[in-house]
Amino acid sequence: MLRSISSDGTSGSWERNAPASMARGARAMKMKSQATQVKTDAPASSSAGGKKRVYLLSEGNKDMKMVLGGKGANLCEMTKLTLPVPPAFIITTETCLEYFEEGTGDLPAALDYEFALKAIEEDTGKKFGDPLNPLLVSVRSGAPASMPGMMDTVLNLGLNDEIVEGIIKTTGNERFAYDTYRRFLNMYSDVVMDLDKEPFEEVITSIKKRKGIKLDLEMEAADWKEVVGEFKKLNPNVPSDPREQLRGAILAVFRSWNNDRAIRYRSYNNIPDEWGTAVSVQAMAYGNMNDGCGTGVAFSRNPSTGENKFFGEFLPNAAGEDVVAGIRTPQPLEEMATKWPGVYEELYKYQEQLEKYYCDMQDIEFTVENGRLYMLQCRNGKRTAKAAVKIAVDMVKEGALTEAEALLRIPANQMDFFLHPTLDPTAQKTKIGVGLPASPGAATGKIVFTPDDAEVMANMGEEVILVRKETTPEDIHGMKSAEGVLTALGGMTSHAAVVARGMGKCCVSGCTAAEVNAKNKVLKLGDVELKEHDVITIDGSTGEVYLGTVERRSAAEDEDFQTVLGWADKMRKLKVLTNADTPDQAAQARKLGAQGIGLCRSEHMFFEPERISSMRAMIVAEGKGERLQHLETLSVFQREDISGILKEMDGLPVTVRLLDPPLHEFLPHSPDEMQSLADTLGKPFSVVKDRVKQLKEVNPMLGFRGCRLSVVYPEITEMQARAVARAAAANKKAGLDPKPEIMVPVVSSAKELRLIVPRIVAAVKEELDKAGVDVKIPIGTMLELPRACETADQIVGTDDVDFISFGTNDLTQTVWGFSRDDAIRFIGRYQEQGLLDFDPFARIDEEGVGGLINMAIEKARTKQPETKVGICGEHGGEPNSVQYFHSSKFDYVSCSPFRVPIARISAGQAAAVEVSAQDKLYRESITNVKRAPK
Repeated sequence: MLRSISSDGTSGSWERNAPASMARGARAMKMKSQATQVKTDAPASSSAGGKKRVYLLSEGNKDMKMVLGGKGANLCEMTKLTLPVPPAFIITTETCLEYFEEGTGDLPAALDYEFALKAIEEDTGKKFGDPLNPLLVSVRSGAPASMPGMMDTVLNLGLNDEIVEGIIKTTGNERFAYDTYRRFLNMYSDVVMDLDKEPFEEVITSIKKRKGIKLDLEMEAADWKEVVGEFKKLNPNVPSDPREQLRGAILAVFRSWNNDRAIRYRSYNNIPDEWGTAVSVQAMAYGNMNDGCGTGVAFSRNPSTGENKFFGEFLPNAAGEDVVAGIRTPQPLEEMATKWPGVYEELYKYQEQLEKYYCDMQDIEFTVENGRLYMLQCRNGKRTAKAAVKIAVDMVKEGALTEAEALLRIPANQMDFFLHPTLDPTAQKTKIGVGLPASPGAATGKIVFTPDDAEVMANMGEEVILVRKETTPEDIHGMKSAEGVLTALGGMTSHAAVVARGMGKCCVSGCTAAEVNAKNKVLKLGDVELKEHDVITIDGSTGEVYLGTVERRSAAEDEDFQTVLGWADKMRKLKVLTNADTPDQAAQARKLGAQGIGLCRSEHMFFEPERISSMRAMIVAEGKGERLQHLETLSVFQREDISGILKEMDGLPVTVRLLDPPLHEFLPHSPDEMQSLADTLGKPFSVVKDRVKQLKEVNPMLGFRGCRLSVVYPEITEMQARAVARAAAANKKAGLDPKPEIMVPVVSSAKELRLIVPRIVAAVKEELDKAGVDVKIPIGTMLELPRACETADQIVGTDDVDFISFGTNDLTQTVWGFSRDDAIRFIGRYQEQGLLDFDPFARIDEEGVGGLINMAIEKARTKQPETKVGICGEHGGEPNSVQYFHSSKFDYVSCSPFRVPIARISAGQAAAVEVSAQDKLYRESITNVKRAPK
């Protein structure tokens, strides 16, 4: 039976009973200590110019992620916990930024890591560049935020022909030596020298084909030696000097901070470009030496379902990149418990320790070298939305987290998962394949075989499924664009699975029956052959693949999700309203927890076929009398819809925005359509044509719309005010509690309101008096222009103005000078070139737009302290923006119905941050009291 090497470094029964060559190899490659133990007289880290650029693992901790990156900080913390971590040193994120600032293309002049390299040599008993006892290292990236696979890594660095021969002599393991060498040559050529990977892969494929084998494990020493020879022909310029190799690898990791996939990932995940990446240089642990070695990835809980069960995969006789790249389908950890029970037991103990220590589900990378376990990384694991919610709820039940702490672990932007439909189990479906359920959810789309095609088709409005043999980090933009991802290779911890879970994308990985021919754009699953743009459906919860479209049904209510929403509702200070224009939308939003309607767009009530004719007739009317006649017809439609919305929102506020778009948007523009309208109205074609021409605008966004319509055609505003009052009166008489509000859009001056508001007040009063009911109908306005923000004190000082709501869509347009409809053409390029950190139409621009908002709120509340303040733009449901609105002391946010749960959670998280900060201060104050001298 296998037994791990004991904590004091003495070997167990496996090494004593192993064949002589294997035991000799184990002794030759073994590190002296499991945990990094730096001598007390080791030199201090590089600190030229007062800046510390290099840290040994004994010098850092988990709270130094901004300096050491997440990987480096956690390596330091695991070392402090005396876990078996190979010795390493960390080059700081600040040094990465220094590299870009100097712009020489070389390492920063003040960077010196020789003392740290010597410390690793002393700890391992090996020497960098020594053929007789070589130290090989890995060079890995590590940003402050987890960016799995987005930046570069070089493994097995420190090899050359002479050192390989030395390894063969000291270990007696020629296959291991050449397998390791070919990995290094391949990776260095790709990562550092930017050579195409395809020719290198073709070399291995050709030899396998010639020998009639499929797996790397079937390759013998002579085969790998032949591969090395061919690789050196493909790239004869790999440096033979290990120190030159190390310099090149560090530079490559620095450069990779700004590669395309890293930039895209940061953009998708709101990670600042200014952070930079740290570089960890760590002694290698070998999982590919023999069958007593291996590598794997483990999670302290299931990252797909959240189940509290140790979960993961491993590959015997393999290196770490084999698992994450998905080139072999790994084995579940349960099989490792049978194969190496002592190692499994040790790993299980460490994952328990780390989860309790970090109070979060842990993602762990490990290597087993000749029966000895090495911990290579731990981090808070990427998880699906469902898993995130379950883990948070379970950890509160277990007493590991408070509700506030658990709420902050929830990725609010993924919570729409619970609102999406799942496959209908009763639907007719044709199963054509099955893989691993890597990331739950259901997705239907047209097959595409490249990430570029996925992006292009998604931008055209098509739903696509990205099909790959295995994904790589370069596929990030395609994965982002696709509805789901299907891979032939890879396990539950492969790149595809991890990134899809982080994105909330449906993913089926390891569908081994799938034959993917990306070149010819063909997917074969058994007898079924599919071509590009054929439609399939994948179920990431079961791993099943179906032909064509499969019917879906609404997602069932999740008890844990409701628990999380309950936490958020208890904590949040912001009210969450919705943007809804119909009774059905109002009812849906209320079910999702909306506390009212912050934006009811009255113009949306006029676009139905039987109503658009009356609207057009009103617009082309040749006098006020004719216009009033058509307005009375429109009033009936408006009253009916508003009455239905008030009924659904009984007891909750409903803010009805007066007519906002330019009138020309309601009119036909082709000659045939204009002739049809003229015939319907019994008017000459010339009358309709002249009216269309008269209302045409060069820049309608800044044209004849909003309150300007009220100024020119007050009868339109009066009709709408009467419709709101009549709807409220009808609901009141029916025994309900209507709470309507009227909002005036596109105001730029208090003078406009002084003209318009009295007309609204008079119309409302007349209708309510006529009905004999008493209903309070507050009046407010939208601030969506810079001038309105500048004069907010004057606006709220207008008689009968009770509230303001920021229309952040138009405010963003007018602040930036970007057209929201046209900016999509260039905003992506702005982000890629660092001119924008995010799309300001998706997330509030706190500096520019936010500056105006803060000024407006301060002026408004100085003038009228009780002024109600809200926001009804699309930003009302975006998590980062909601936290900003919380900090700016808004009363409410309003968003589309299906973003209401996200806004509720985001608002709760904003409050939870304050609660957690207060708790921390309290705990620190108690600690200080206890420590104070008597």
